[in-house]
Amino acid sequence: MSKTNEEGYGHILKYTGIFGGVQGLIILIGLVRNKVMALLLGAGGMGFNALLVSVQNFASQCTSLGISFGAVPRMSELYEQENRERLEHFIQTVRLWSMMSAVLGFLFCILISPLVNEATFTWGNHTLHYAALGLSVAMMAVSGGETAILKATRRLGALAKIQIYVALFTVLVSIPLYYFFYHSGVLPVIVLTALTTMGASIFYSYSFYPLRLRVNRQAMAEGMGMVKLGLAFVLAAAFGSAAEMLIRAFLNVEGGLDDVGLYNAGYMITITYAGMVFSAMESDYFPRLSAVNQDILKTNETVNKQMEVSLLLLSPMLVALLMVLPILIPLIFSKEFLSIIGMTQVAVLSMYFKVLTLPVAYITLARGQSMSFLLLEASYFIVFVLMMVFGFRTWGIYGTGLALVGAHIFDYLMINGYAYWKYGYRCTPTVFRYAAVQLVIGMVAFAVSCLAEGWPYWIAEAALVVASTAYSVHILRQKTHLWEALKRKFRT
Repeated sequence: MSKTNEEGYGHILKYTGIFGGVQGLIILIGLVRNKVMALLLGAGGMGFNALLVSVQNFASQCTSLGISFGAVPRMSELYEQENRERLEHFIQTVRLWSMMSAVLGFLFCILISPLVNEATFTWGNHTLHYAALGLSVAMMAVSGGETAILKATRRLGALAKIQIYVALFTVLVSIPLYYFFYHSGVLPVIVLTALTTMGASIFYSYSFYPLRLRVNRQAMAEGMGMVKLGLAFVLAAAFGSAAEMLIRAFLNVEGGLDDVGLYNAGYMITITYAGMVFSAMESDYFPRLSAVNQDILKTNETVNKQMEVSLLLLSPMLVALLMVLPILIPLIFSKEFLSIIGMTQVAVLSMYFKVLTLPVAYITLARGQSMSFLLLEASYFIVFVLMMVFGFRTWGIYGTGLALVGAHIFDYLMINGYAYWKYGYRCTPTVFRYAAVQLVIGMVAFAVSCLAEGWPYWIAEAALVVASTAYSVHILRQKTHLWEALKRKFRT
């Protein structure tokens, strides 16, 4: 059996567990940092941090040239061919383009800082804050190139260490800076985090492949294919960053920094928590899908298997999250954030639709149809922003949770409809059955969170967690046992 076909349920479970475990540890460290930020800075400080980070991400996506994504396929090919000389030659090309991207990002932040200040604040002048983000954007560009090198050359252990070290450092440096400098410590923490990421990435990458930078026209030309490949992916990510920046700017102008902080806290809990399951998609699932992208039957099989396992793993986690949110939110943040419990509980439902959308969305990228991917992503983010504006103006912060659900339902219908029409993708009845059972359990858990209190609440929610978990465990045991039996039969 070829490596590209080793995509049984046991394989998916294994690598989802590995990447999810690392992501879970990083999330745990991040929760400590957010708790410190909430206690020392309050909702306003978290809102200020959210604004700066959203602008930083937007600037990074606009100027990164897609290197962290587009460089990986070519380097991976050379690595598999064991062509050390050509690999090292192309690595230096990647590093040259990364440095060019760093300069571009720095200048971009300086140029847009006055415009962003006018759009996001109705008081004070924060132009220098946004301009100073150019330092972190430049360092992120360098880190992106080195991270691509580590990914392509299978240095996954080094990547995991970098993520953990950076998360730990951020906690250790943020506490004294927030304590002594209050809101003025937000920007230094962002810049120092980027510096640490760059330093760790360079340390590991240079230890494997020392720097031998070449600056000439040939190196520039060799990098054009890499840039073209990653451009659509980057533009789609830029749309996402722009959408988040617009939403936070809208909340700040329409409401205030407190509303930005509240929304960011609820959004972070929902998206980050589910990310433990989604983290395996790019590292493990996407390469497997790319290997069979021209075979529609194998594509359907790969997508549906990934969807089944992701749905069965994530669903009990979502029901458990719904149950513990009244305790989790004040524990992670403070009592000031109790008002987002309802918003976060309804937002959790959006993850059921995301897990049924994301595996299908990768088909477009696996086929190399970057413009289609870009148009689909742009359509989603436009609807996302419009729904957020309508939801907040109609129901306040609770409406942002409803908007998140509405946007993900739209995305599910659009992505699955497009894949059905364009690629012949067919979702199996098995996926629909699993989704129906788990979504019903999730909806009942949400209804209980709205209607029950005290002991009835905890008993009912705990029973639903057990029911969802038992169903998933039962199905996954059947799937893995069946797959192992088939592999033994195949070998004999």
